[in-house]
Amino acid sequence: MKILVTGAAGFIGSKVLDTLASRGDVVVGADNLNDYYDVRLKVGRLRENGFEGLPAPGDTVQSRRFLACKFVRMAVDDKPAVDRLFESEKFDAVVHLAAQAGVRYSIENPYAYLQSNLTGFLNILEACRHHPVRHLVFASSSSVYGKNAKVPYTEDDKTVSPVSFYAATKLANEHMAHSYACLYGIPCTGLRFFTVYGPWGRPDMAPMLFADAVMHGRPIKVFNHGDMIRDFTFIDDIAEGTVRTLDHVPAAGETGVPFRVYNIGCAHPVRLMDFIAELEQAAGRTAEKIFMPMQAGDVYQTNADVSRLEAEIGYRPHVTLHEGMARFMAWYVSDQNPLR
Repeated sequence: MKILVTGAAGFIGSKVLDTLASRGDVVVGADNLNDYYDVRLKVGRLRENGFEGLPAPGDTVQSRRFLACKFVRMAVDDKPAVDRLFESEKFDAVVHLAAQAGVRYSIENPYAYLQSNLTGFLNILEACRHHPVRHLVFASSSSVYGKNAKVPYTEDDKTVSPVSFYAATKLANEHMAHSYACLYGIPCTGLRFFTVYGPWGRPDMAPMLFADAVMHGRPIKVFNHGDMIRDFTFIDDIAEGTVRTLDHVPAAGETGVPFRVYNIGCAHPVRLMDFIAELEQAAGRTAEKIFMPMQAGDVYQTNADVSRLEAEIGYRPHVTLHEGMARFMAWYVSDQNPLR
């Protein structure tokens, strides 16, 4: 298949591109390489997939690692660029992972989320409408569950009370995709990602923030005084599940709409303090901790019920937290990490 992966310089996108290309698919990666966080990390991820240097906006580069793959620097909220790409490449499928990330940043700069997460997603949907694809898989988020007190979260739980603008845009994406699946018959699947960690992770997420502080002798900020629970999921399991989902095109079924949404997580939630203990063990150091109140937009607990994804797609996460943290810290202290 020829597959478009948007957000291909991102944490999940770069690993999904690697997974698809390694099995022989023709892949076009797209990313705008914005500076929400250190671009060196994005360039490093691209280099891992054989794309050298920092391309200028609009430029296309060929992978030296995967001969059937290329990367184009473009923003999904640039409709003419998106239309040209779909017209020229004629994709069989799309994995749409490009988005403005970050719960707390959405409180500070909501317009960035309007452009990327809403306008950008509409451009992708319109392109899939006018240049039909067999399947569109897109990134949703566990944040759509808001402060849902029922755990573990199941896909049938109510998602009517997002507590951050980021979560609101992800919930809107699900409704937008459903409407296009209903109106135009575009098979769409949304993946509600639960806390993802591992090598090449985002520097604004807890694992990287904690590792950076611990390895440089700085205290770590522990929100809600450490009383938080997260369903930490290793990046390899996330990428493998995403590709499995791409291969499983949803049928219209009884509803007449070819649309599905799935939780994708580890299904073994851990307390934040236990996560920190695993990091300390992997780093061989003890962290100084500053306990702080809950931050605006955060939720106390995320816990995925992944039984639907297991039953319908065959997804099963394999990497334990202990193994995952060891692999993450080995990468963090290595020469591969441009930020260490």
